Amino acid sequence: MPVIFQYPTRSAGLDHLKKFAPFAGADYAANRNYDNGPEARQNISQLSPFIRHRLISEKEVISATLEHHTHSSAQKFIQEVFWRTYWKGWLEMHPDVWADYCQERDEQHERLKKNSGLNKVYQAAISGKTGVECFDAWAKELTDIGYVHNHARMWFASIWIFTLRLPWVLGADFFYRNLLDGDPASNTLSWRWVAGLHTRGKTYLARPSNIETYTSGRFNPNGLAKDAPALSYERDAALKPLPDIYYNFERNIDVYGLLLSEDDLSFETEINADDKLKAVIAVNFTAKRSFEDISENVANFTHAAVSDALLRARQHFRNSSVADTVWVDATGDTVFNWLQSHDLKKLVISYPPVGSTHDAIMVVVKRLRELGINVVFAGRRWDIDSWPHASKGFFALKFKIPQILELQGLRA
Repeated sequence: MPVIFQYPTRSAGLDHLKKFAPFAGADYAANRNYDNGPEARQNISQLSPFIRHRLISEKEVISATLEHHTHSSAQKFIQEVFWRTYWKGWLEMHPDVWADYCQERDEQHERLKKNSGLNKVYQAAISGKTGVECFDAWAKELTDIGYVHNHARMWFASIWIFTLRLPWVLGADFFYRNLLDGDPASNTLSWRWVAGLHTRGKTYLARPSNIETYTSGRFNPNGLAKDAPALSYERDAALKPLPDIYYNFERNIDVYGLLLSEDDLSFETEINADDKLKAVIAVNFTAKRSFEDISENVANFTHAAVSDALLRARQHFRNSSVADTVWVDATGDTVFNWLQSHDLKKLVISYPPVGSTHDAIMVVVKRLRELGINVVFAGRRWDIDSWPHASKGFFALKFKIPQILELQGLRA
């Protein structure tokens, strides 16, 4: 595994951001699409595992970038950061897409047990034994180190869907279980986009000439699909209101406990270290990403990242009781008992966006509310300012980027 990913801590993420920020302008724009192999990633940031878990925040990443570049000179990199925000906001307003994905994923895994021909192709794909050299190399990169270049992810998904003719949900699940930056919104919706399900009828076709160019001649595959007909919709994605999440919640709340999850591991930067916060716990529901096993890389990275968050919480909230270890498979009853032990009737949760962690936490929340606990979801201004512009295509959010940066106190 690359050295950068061996230390899943906030300090490591900030250190790497400091090193990369000077190159986030013209250098990044000119070279970002090249996949030069796992040992030559200097042309991209590799910050996504840290941003995905918010060991470092989007605001911090762009702030560091603007210390070295103007907005216009770094707009490609800034837009890449906002793509992650866009996917999250879009899925928040179309949560049925996530539910449909989960249902179809589980159905397709059951289908594999009954269809030996399909399972044979699937097993060859996930083990990197299809005979398509570039695809097999990326499959092994994914399982070996938990990371694949973003351009290669698009090629991989296209080959999976249109050349190997495997169900897209199985590919999305394979990525989600193995990517250190596995994000339910970015991952699911990117696969849907390649398949022609996100932007109706618009697919992505992996072309040998494009692969040869942007892998600097490392690969020039034969036998790839020559067309990419869009997959059919089962139902349109219904637009729903954004959830109730609060910023500056401390103004209207009494003493409380705080619950952290892998979706936001630097939330102490959003909270004052005052006497209202009495106790902190962190839960890790990474294993809930799929009923299939997640990779050891993901399990280890995420556990260490959540543990780092607890350590920093102990240092930041010196007057609060902070759990010694990460809670795995926490239930509503165990969290309720923990709250009672600290004489607390209010729990603040750093809001987990729609996805597997959200699903697991909502089971806990339902039980806590049945037991009379006041549960409040707290969020970041970044999401609150950005998500309302993500209901349709990316262009609407892209147009608002300068305004959003101004709201964040960042010079655009």
